[in-house]
Parts: sequence; C-alpha cells; structure tokens
Amino acid sequence: MQYRFADCLLDTSRHALLRGGEAVHVEPQVFALLVLLAEAGGDLVTRDAMVDAVWHGRIVSEATISARISAARTAVGDDGQRQAVIRTVTRRGLQLAVPVTAEAADDVAPSARGGGQPNGHRQVVRLTTSADGTGIAWARSGHGPPLLRAGHWMSHLELDWQSPVWQPLLERLGGHHTLVRYDPRGTGLSDRDCTDFGIEAQVADLGAVADAAGLDRFAIYAVSQSVPYALTFAARHPERVSAMVLHAGLVQGSAVRDRLRGDDEDMTATFLSLIRSGWGKPDSAFMQAFSTIFLPNGTRAQIDSFIEMQTRSATPEVAVAIRRAIAEVDVTPLLPQVHCPVIVSHARGDAVQPFDQGQLVARSLPDARFLALETGTHIIPPQDSTWDIMVSAAEAFLAEVGA
Repeated sequence: MQYRFADCLLDTSRHALLRGGEAVHVEPQVFALLVLLAEAGGDLVTRDAMVDAVWHGRIVSEATISARISAARTAVGDDGQRQAVIRTVTRRGLQLAVPVTAEAADDVAPSARGGGQPNGHRQVVRLTTSADGTGIAWARSGHGPPLLRAGHWMSHLELDWQSPVWQPLLERLGGHHTLVRYDPRGTGLSDRDCTDFGIEAQVADLGAVADAAGLDRFAIYAVSQSVPYALTFAARHPERVSAMVLHAGLVQGSAVRDRLRGDDEDMTATFLSLIRSGWGKPDSAFMQAFSTIFLPNGTRAQIDSFIEMQTRSATPEVAVAIRRAIAEVDVTPLLPQVHCPVIVSHARGDAVQPFDQGQLVARSLPDARFLALETGTHIIPPQDSTWDIMVSAAEAFLAEVGA
C-alpha cells in the first residue's frame, strides 16, 4: 500500500519513505509509527495503540516513545514546534494534520534511488521483531526451495541490488531458490539504535527472520562473520536447517586468535582504529587500506559501491561495535553438533578471515566438504575466475542435497 500526505510517499510494500521525491532513511519503529498514523487517515492514534503497533505491547518508556515521535516528525519534514504534519493532542495521542490518500502499490515498484531491481527480480521489504524487541528488516525474492542468507555487517536490502559486487550473487542465488535476506541489527533498514551486537542477539535475529518468513526447514547461505551465527543456529535447531553453504567464515574471532597466539590483540585493535578514523570517507588513507584488505582486485565501480555501502549501512560507532563483538566469537565447541551437510569455501589469500579458519570449520563438522579457492581476496568479485567456481559449487551442492 502507498500513502501520500504533505510531500511524502510512504510505501509499505518496499518499506520506503520518499519526501519531495528523495528517499529518507527511517528505522523500523519510526516507519511503523508513520504507517500507523497514515492508516488512521487523520483520526486520533492513542498512546496504547502506538505501543501495541510499534512495540507489540511491551513495556516502553515515555522517553523512547518521544524519541520515535521526534524522529517521525524529522523524517516527514516537521518538528515539535510547528506540528504541521504530525500533531500532538495533549494527553490523548497523535494524528496526521494533513490529508492522506491511499492506493495499492505497483507490483514492481521502482527503488527509492530511481532504478528497479535487476532482471525482473521482485522484492518486498518487511519488518519483524527479534527477541529483545529490535526491529529487523527482511526481504524475499526469487523462486524455488528456501535459502536464507544470513546477515553480514555491511548490508542494505535495497542497495545490495544496485551493487556490482552483490547483485550478480543475488541473481544467481535467486535463480533457483526463494532467497530470504535481512539487514542485521544496527545496519541497513533495521533498527539502528540498538547496543547489543553479541552472538546470542544475532542468532535470535536469524531465527526471527526465519519465523517471519514462514520457513520451517531451509538451507542457509552465510559468509564471513555470519558463519558463526549460522553454525550456532544449526547446532541448536537441527530440525530446521537442511544444509549450509559457508564462505570465508570464522569460528574464532580475531581477539580470540590474538590471545591464542599471545599477540595481545594487536591485530584487532589496529583494525578497530582504522574503522574509527575513516569509515565511509572515500579520500582517507583508511579507505585505501580497508579496500585493499577486503576487495584488493575490485574495479573502480566496485570500490565506489563498497564505500557507499559503508555510509548507507551503518555509522562508524555501530561498525566498531559489531566488529568488536565479532572479535570475541568462539563457537568451536558447537561444531560437532552441526549434522546437516555443509560446503565450506575459503580463499587461500584471504586477509580478513585466515584460510585456516575455513579449514577448522570443515574438519570440525561431521558432514562437510571443503573447497579451497586459489585467490587472494576476502570478497570475491564476479570478474575473479574463482567466483563462478564458488557459486557453481554452491548451486551444485544445494541441488545434490535437495535443499
């Protein structure tokens, strides 16, 4: 459904807000509040109705409610003094102060940045709530057996489709599967104001998305730091995970590995310092180092897209918090409990997650096969000859095991 009011277009099917034709980022709870007000069409929305719709009846402080109302006003170009779009009715609730029109959304809506999703792929962005109340944005596209792509730290459900790094992969995965993806907490279209980025919260988010998508039994595609989340979920819910494709992953975070080597966490501290000093700054020395580590053989367009993904996916503070949490991960005790078939691929020259982490994953799982990729990059771009080897192996594996 699309709602028009003032100079705003609120599209619930794509989780998009446009003001004056320009896309405006809003967090899930703010978006839910705007939808509630638009659906009311100018009628009063009480505080209790807000709590039920936005926080699902959970106890929430007045400060939190006020913060979401303020963010909603900012998103639509309003403020608490003017109240030209969102009006407060003292001690009663809120209402839209402008006329609202509603219409059915087009089957294939253009993206908020002006282009449609490539090759006819359709995606509807939805919201779900994780165990601790954090809003998680997820999307479904493609056709076939279900495949859940576990969330990784630079993520944006809409921007991914315009990325020369990620778009080809999404097209291949969605060509044979119903692909379910989500933006992890703190990133993309999911809630940005959370503080818990630990593995328990991340695993809960994965489960919440699977439940929201109605997935009873499904395969998982996980890369990099989402690999330990996927492994943990599979160990705890063996009845739900049919198979897993794991690439460039880890089971011991960099801080854990530093301590095991007696390095006093030097590598982890250096990496976090780089993020703090230059996240999302194209001309910084950090950006050159960061790009070289993650995407050493990327094209100019891919590097530019990589930089934009940083600024659109998370703040520097959130990026540091996520990386710090990843650094402390250690799921090695769970690996013998993962009994589904798994294919593990890893680049020999990966400078982010060492090759021996991939080997450790493969040799510790009861039913795993290993694919060593002869390349020196963490993110393998489509022009790399090993990209098709990696993707074709994953497709063949999933077809073989009936996922």
